[in-house]
Amino acid sequence: MSIEQLLILTLAGACIALGYAFIKFLWIYKQKVQDENLIRISGYVADGAMAFLHREYKVLVPFVLIVAALLAFGNKGAIRLQAAAFFFGAITSSAAGYIGMKAATAANSRTTQAAKDKGLNAALQAAFSGGCVMGLSVVGLGVLGLAILFYVLGSLIGFDIPALQTTVLPVITGFSLGASSIALFARVGGGIYTKAADVGADLVGKVEASIPEDDPRNPATIADNVGDNVGDVAGMGADLFESFVGSIVGSMILGLSTAPTNEMKLKLAVLPFLLAVIGIAASIIGVFFVRAKDGESPHKALNTGVFTAAVLSLGGMFFLLRYFIGADAINENGAGYLKLFLAALTGLLAGLVVGGITEHYTGEKGRPVKQIADSALTGSATTIISGLSIGMLSAFPTMLVIIAGILGSYFFAGLYGVAIAAVGMLVTLGIQLAVDAYGPIADNAGGLAEMAKFPGSTRKITDSLDAVGNTTAAIGKGFAIGSAALTALILFTSFKESSGIQTINLTDVDVLAGILLGCVVPFLFSSIAMNAVGKAANMMIQEVRRQFREFPGIMENTQEPDYKKCVDISTKSALREMILPGTIAIITPILVGFIGGPGMLLGLLTGVTGSGVVLAVFMSNSGGAWDNAKKVIEAGAHGGKGTDAHKASVVGDTVGDPLKDTAGPSLNILIKLISMVSLVITPMLKAFWA
Repeated sequence: MSIEQLLILTLAGACIALGYAFIKFLWIYKQKVQDENLIRISGYVADGAMAFLHREYKVLVPFVLIVAALLAFGNKGAIRLQAAAFFFGAITSSAAGYIGMKAATAANSRTTQAAKDKGLNAALQAAFSGGCVMGLSVVGLGVLGLAILFYVLGSLIGFDIPALQTTVLPVITGFSLGASSIALFARVGGGIYTKAADVGADLVGKVEASIPEDDPRNPATIADNVGDNVGDVAGMGADLFESFVGSIVGSMILGLSTAPTNEMKLKLAVLPFLLAVIGIAASIIGVFFVRAKDGESPHKALNTGVFTAAVLSLGGMFFLLRYFIGADAINENGAGYLKLFLAALTGLLAGLVVGGITEHYTGEKGRPVKQIADSALTGSATTIISGLSIGMLSAFPTMLVIIAGILGSYFFAGLYGVAIAAVGMLVTLGIQLAVDAYGPIADNAGGLAEMAKFPGSTRKITDSLDAVGNTTAAIGKGFAIGSAALTALILFTSFKESSGIQTINLTDVDVLAGILLGCVVPFLFSSIAMNAVGKAANMMIQEVRRQFREFPGIMENTQEPDYKKCVDISTKSALREMILPGTIAIITPILVGFIGGPGMLLGLLTGVTGSGVVLAVFMSNSGGAWDNAKKVIEAGAHGGKGTDAHKASVVGDTVGDPLKDTAGPSLNILIKLISMVSLVITPMLKAFWA
């Protein structure tokens, strides 16, 4: 088949993903919500989430237009089309977030109603269907956008190797930059929003007022539930959309630069698209295996779907590589289809193992979480110390697995093998992201059941769904970190190849300065994000205290809190505070590249990737462990709710909230975005330093 025919096949696969997502979307809206109280409360959550998204996108429009203009005027010739590709990438990423948010805010109330009327499996299907819309929209729109660009640019400029290397792929990197930019603001903004509300709701509600989580008397509870959507649905979706797109673009660049023949260069450039289509098909089939009988664990049902998709993907990848690559060598070392398959398998296994390590250190049944819960008996200070220790410890095995994945895939198939390992890790993203997005939907469903005063039997079902959601969320964060590390490495290597740098001399003062600067950038970025959460949470706490003080009828259930005021505080704080960290991520590589040169910029990328990945693992796992230690105590350990141990665990959880849901996840995007900005400005840097 010609490259044009293969791209048309890719477009068909993307359309199938979007078509199935649309079917799921329609199915969700066909499910009836009958309880008027549930309709009213879920309406508050949906309105707050969509209002935030609309205001966020309005803030980002000027940014997108300014960057597009700079790309148009900063480049020469056909590479100016980078501006259009950037705009297209930003629009596509925004569309994925919008669709996912719409589905999630509709699925939460349907999940609650299904739990009350029909039981566990019906509730699981409602929550998981909302996640499916997010997952399949991300992979469908990502593949669709890249394939359209590749097809159109190739048809206009040419599919010959020089045209692809000098014009087509540099333009396509603009699409990935657009996706990365939106992802960063979505992650940072969503993280600030959700954690300001969460910290305010927990500290005043649980610790000071001694009322349970999601109690309708808490003025911040609606903002807290809105935050689950803007942070963990739209934010996570944008993060993995960026990784997915970045891994494909990086693989295309490395395929063109490492293959020994022109025919093989073209094959390796289009191969990531074909692997993505296999993943789409496997994910859709896997969805049909997510079924749970009443009394069964929802975790088992979700794992069955993911495992089925993984096995089908591996089989599909093997046969594709066997017949598409065949016995031909993909690099100068003679690696063939089998070694390329082993590289992809290495990436997939590394992702699963990282998820398993994350579950061990953050899961409620693991020894580390029980250790933190025990520490809560002696107060908040020991709870904090224990959680920090667990987070630091968890970084060691996680990094060993990521390193093993990199070395293993490189051993099998060289640099292109590392790229395919990243694609392999993300090949089942359609169903993996569906499982991730299921978590906040189930969490919302439990909150809605509590606020709508549904019977205990309903809350028992939503609690079982939520407990699984906490585990899938923690595993999803580990998965996101692992994929970010491999994607950043691909983009880093692609920048090295595109810039013409042959070797990195660590004794070169420019390179060393860049490395040291890169090491501190994630700390600066995290500091700004954490401080933003602190300021927003302070305003939220003051507002919740004010309402409890001035309106005593709230606690007596004779007066409804002013939910909108708390939603407004989170929204304004998130939109205001997300600008600075986003600007730092984009401006830093540009300044370093034009002032210090390509060598210093390469050092910057090295430092950012190394320290950023380790810091992200530490933050995410510390926060996740504190969160589940609190849940262990709330389930009855050490006296249960209302005890001093419980209050100490709530303090630990509130410290961990901005770590695991704001700063930590945002670092995933930071390390990819800085690499992508560097890759996009490569033509300008080469002209400037010529």
